[in-house]
Amino acid sequence: MSDCLFCAIVAGEIPATIVSETPRTIAFRDINPQAPVHVLVVPREHHPDLGALVAAPDGLLHDVVAHAHQVALAEGVTTDGYRVVFNTGPHAGQSVAHVHAHVLGGRPMAWPPG
Repeated sequence: MSDCLFCAIVAGEIPATIVSETPRTIAFRDINPQAPVHVLVVPREHHPDLGALVAAPDGLLHDVVAHAHQVALAEGVTTDGYRVVFNTGPHAGQSVAHVHAHVLGGRPMAWPPG
């Protein structure tokens, strides 16, 4: 998608601090971190939101979530705990219309978030 920020990052057109990659996903640091660990995991192909990701064939949702867990392991936050968040739609705070999982950790997380 030509006007999608995350598609441009996936294509290497916009720089990002890449944490890890798989054949179907890419993980990079959030430019406005909300926790000591704040990494975004996105599918390489464009899907606008979680509903579209759920409908994607061949287990792409699984691949995104599995990569999020691998990021948490690599970042050392699995022992104390981490959060994986999908914001879907403007009322939920989704600011880029390319589905992405936020991996947050490195500090206690308040509930409710905010």
